[in-house]
Amino acid sequence: MKDKNMDMTLLAFDSDYERLVSNICSHWDHAKSKAISAINTELLEANWQIGRHIVEFEQEGKERAQYGKQLLVNLSKDLTIKKGKGFSRSNLNYMRKLYVAFPIVEV
Repeated sequence: MKDKNMDMTLLAFDSDYERLVSNICSHWDHAKSKAISAINTELLEANWQIGRHIVEFEQEGKERAQYGKQLLVNLSKDLTIKKGKGFSRSNLNYMRKLYVAFPIVEV
């Protein structure tokens, strides 16, 4: 009789334990998804702001820029030294294009 009661107790524990694991996993997945979404929003706004700074620097207050590609090359070198990866010339150009395509931030 003890063995049968022990088996039932273990089954109930296993079921409760599995529910606990499932609840924790669900909560973690939800929190992780929200965090990724928030990070993506912040990175999008940061990239837009970087693009804005580049365009405003290029234009020097004028309507249109007389821009040279050397600016992005120099920025890429200096920002990579100071902040690490993510500031290649092509990435900086994409940030610039993001701002030009969407000049009013709605993030």
